Amino acid sequence: MTATVNAGAPEDLRQRIATLMPGVVEDLKALTRVPSVSLGSFDQQHVDDSARAVAKLLEAEGMDVKVVSEGGRPAVIAHKEGPAGSPRVLMYAHHDVQPPGDDADWQSPPFEPTERDGRLYGRGAADDKAGVMAHIAAIRAWGDDLPCTVTLFIEGEEEIASDSLPALLRTYADELTSDVLVLADSANWAVGTPALTTTLRGTVRAVVTVRTLAHSVHSGMFGGAVPDSLTTLCRLLATLHDDAGSVAVAGLDSDENVDIDYTPEELRRDAGMLEGTQLIGTGPLTARLWRGPSITVIGLDATGVDVASNTLAASSRAKLSLRVAPGQDPQAAYEALAEHLRSHAPWGAQVEVELEEIGSGFDADATGPLYDEARAAFRDAWGSDPVDVGIGGSIPFVSLFAEMMPNAALLVTGVEDPDTRAHGANESLHLGEFAKVCLAEAVLLQRVAKASDGA
Repeated sequence: MTATVNAGAPEDLRQRIATLMPGVVEDLKALTRVPSVSLGSFDQQHVDDSARAVAKLLEAEGMDVKVVSEGGRPAVIAHKEGPAGSPRVLMYAHHDVQPPGDDADWQSPPFEPTERDGRLYGRGAADDKAGVMAHIAAIRAWGDDLPCTVTLFIEGEEEIASDSLPALLRTYADELTSDVLVLADSANWAVGTPALTTTLRGTVRAVVTVRTLAHSVHSGMFGGAVPDSLTTLCRLLATLHDDAGSVAVAGLDSDENVDIDYTPEELRRDAGMLEGTQLIGTGPLTARLWRGPSITVIGLDATGVDVASNTLAASSRAKLSLRVAPGQDPQAAYEALAEHLRSHAPWGAQVEVELEEIGSGFDADATGPLYDEARAAFRDAWGSDPVDVGIGGSIPFVSLFAEMMPNAALLVTGVEDPDTRAHGANESLHLGEFAKVCLAEAVLLQRVAKASDGA
């Protein structure tokens, strides 16, 4: 185990975390071995097993624990009292994971956590079982001397859109309502540079179907005069971007007000772009990634190459992922996308658009003493100044918590770095950074308590 802990945190707490880290990493490995894929086509017994494994770890820390469900995958709620009158801190993470994809794409088995070059590889090793273990590490470091009252909420269906989360929040509102939320499902800016996530894009997922024929017909007899659906769909999808690659859908918001530079070289490296491939869009890179829309074709239904017959396809469809500027209403964004697709139908083709998923973005006013304490905790753990970042991805549950606890400080933190490859093959966790995350969370509890005492 190569993780180390250093920097400006209180010496006794720093030593406690350093002593605990080997056991924390072993517990993380055990959780990662449970293939808790929440997608319905996978065995959901593993998700139940994962919830019980998390509950057992929390019970070992002397917490009051229950596994709960509101018609969806199981979540775990655990509670431990701090001093009377101390602030309440809610710590969120999720124990479900994405499907592993093709095992052949992995350098080691996805559910057999493997250490290589200071990183731990495995599906869920970072997203988000490391978030679970960071919370547990902070509680473990304090033992029975917690400076705050702490509740953990470990969700079981974040990777499938958290459909039952609103019901869970309603049912257990009295137990979950807190002064501070630590939502450990984001990323740091770079190895060595911690980050507080202050904006998230919203999300829209939609399916567009194009029909040109009542049935497929012979391409030799009708081709040249009759359009096939796939060519028509390709032309329609091409209208979503202009020649520079910027989104060309009217009515989608964007904002170039960003403070962090991201060089093309850094982006190309972090994304793994192939030589010669060009970046798309215009304006500051961080604005393109965090505060403007993006549209991606993430799925396509068409005849496979190996089974194709010589016909004009009657219908084809594509699944689109639209990322929405943090402050825009995602329903309005969907309607703008749907209107664009219908009004740009090539050659009079029939176009149908179906909304599949929608989620709000997040734009925090990250000011005030509790946000200052969070940044100070990062500084204590890393020995360097943190940065405020946006994330181009979407975490719709953050807006649900914000609506439920409008006066709480929402601290969106994370364990990932640019090379984590969450959701992809060879997902991994930088163990040195993970140790600092654990230390920062432990320090944060102390700082929140002190800030409350001084209020």
